[in-house]
Amino acid sequence: MKILVIGGGGREHTIVRKIKESPKVEKVYCAPGNGGISRDAECVDIPVTDIDGVVRFAKENRIGLVFVAPDDPLAAGMVDALESAGIRAFGPRANAAVIESSKVFSKDLMKKYHIPTAGYEVFDDPHAAIEYIRANNQYPIVIKADGLALGKGVIIAADDHEAHAAVKTIMEDKVFGASGNRVVVEEFITGPEVSVLAFTDGKCLKPMVSSKDHKRALDGDRGPNTGGMGTISPNPYYSEEMAELCMKTIFQPTVEAMNREGRTFKGCLYFGLMLTKDGPKVIEYNSRFGDPETQVVLPRLKTDFVEILEAVVDERLDSQAIEWSQEACACVVMASGGYPGSYAKGLEISGLDDSGQVDGATVYHAGTLYRDRRFYTNGGRVLGVTALGGTLDEALERAYACVGKIRFEGAHYRRDIGK
Repeated sequence: MKILVIGGGGREHTIVRKIKESPKVEKVYCAPGNGGISRDAECVDIPVTDIDGVVRFAKENRIGLVFVAPDDPLAAGMVDALESAGIRAFGPRANAAVIESSKVFSKDLMKKYHIPTAGYEVFDDPHAAIEYIRANNQYPIVIKADGLALGKGVIIAADDHEAHAAVKTIMEDKVFGASGNRVVVEEFITGPEVSVLAFTDGKCLKPMVSSKDHKRALDGDRGPNTGGMGTISPNPYYSEEMAELCMKTIFQPTVEAMNREGRTFKGCLYFGLMLTKDGPKVIEYNSRFGDPETQVVLPRLKTDFVEILEAVVDERLDSQAIEWSQEACACVVMASGGYPGSYAKGLEISGLDDSGQVDGATVYHAGTLYRDRRFYTNGGRVLGVTALGGTLDEALERAYACVGKIRFEGAHYRRDIGK
């Protein structure tokens, strides 16, 4: 079977590597891919949002399955277009991907079907939003752009001044474009955060192993939000009892709610949870594999990944056994200096060959360029340095040992992942 993976980051590199393990796979393509991915798949110069280009390539090359990984093409209807052309695709159709592409939709869905989440109000007028925040006078408060914003459309305001600035940034300055036409103003809730990805074919849902993301740029959970600076799996706060409760009150009710709305969800449904004193609550949904959660979840998968993907597409997930390793996994993101703000590109990366000497370690390329047999930085998040271990401490020790062998100018990473 030939498989085409859409996307070009660390998540996609992890997916490509896992797909390659399957004896069912003849060849893997990745569009557009990156320098590191080009060592594991044939990269195709098609932008992730070029739906017609992807459909045309899939037809011409007799692709057996297209894995649509990023949020933008899912929201734009790439899976719909592929299916209409008779091409098998993994991922939700556009009317189901809205669970991520519109925070207003997802919050209203949870309210309608009594799925636990933080209290909220929706505004399309910045002045009305500011008046509500001031009248409510409860800080911190969370302000979210409605649409997709590269994982950065959430601002936690500590006071009136920050709240006013957040509304202005999102709704008036339009830093996230049309995604900021509406905002969700949400109560601030506290507790350990948990990420749970789940396979679902629209009828059956099978959660993957849990993980914990570290979003802030600096040690101690300080600095601006990023797309993710590192992850661990399993999440130490997520017990078997909590998993059972989440299945009963959140996971299965979400699948059923989407079915009732005529928006059957097939693919990977991501649950961003907070374990509050009042029980688990949904912070956000994603309509695809998370990044960098994928980098610590898929290495623990023992079952043939492609068999699971096909079971989801064919709506027979209930009969597909899925087995996970008991090992722990840790990922440390090496980012460009200045990320998530402005940063330089084209800086040579050294030490990648030495990193292979660390037991259990794998380096996933998130933003690299391969030229003249050398790797260069080509993005904000450059590498996801990942390691398996018998314990979380061992996985972290191996990941950081691997990080210590890799060098590029201005390299930035957190030193407290998993702590």
